[in-house]
Amino acid sequence: MYTWEEIQAEISSCTRCPLSRSRHLAVPGQGSFKADLMFVAEAPGAQEDQMGIPFIGPAGTVFDELLSGADLSRQDIYLTNIIKCHPPGNRDPKDYEKDACFPYLKLETYLLKPKIIVCLGRVAAQRLIEPNYRITRQHGTWIHRKNCYLTAVYHPSALLRDPSKLEDARRDFKEICKKRKEIHTNLANG
Repeated sequence: MYTWEEIQAEISSCTRCPLSRSRHLAVPGQGSFKADLMFVAEAPGAQEDQMGIPFIGPAGTVFDELLSGADLSRQDIYLTNIIKCHPPGNRDPKDYEKDACFPYLKLETYLLKPKIIVCLGRVAAQRLIEPNYRITRQHGTWIHRKNCYLTAVYHPSALLRDPSKLEDARRDFKEICKKRKEIHTNLANG
């Protein structure tokens, strides 16, 4: 089985799809390798492509503010993307790109064994929760699968485009924190 270092090295040198030819840097997941809370977005943006770090720039600032509002920080979570390379023009990832990268996400999930997976945005939710997921109607709802709770919230970049959804996002993040505490309590009580 892989180690975290091996997964990150493989992601950094991956050539499974044509995005490897246009990227500057692949963007492996980042955060605590012991986190029980995993956030999954669709793909790195242009700034992430330059730095090799997930969620920097304006969307990263919004994400950090949402975490802080729920008494969380990046040190408490693991943050990754379905695909690890930036799609040109910030377009949605194509199915074959998601398929090429999905084994990395499976390995990250296998090693982490999160109790909660939060999809950041529609694309991640449609891949991980259900193909017809509607973020505007279903955000913040929970499903339980394979000993893990899954939910989806608005992508931070969507909140930059439509600040009217920010209050919903804040509520969703607080519910994530509440669900996490509930899981910890249940585990402690056996």
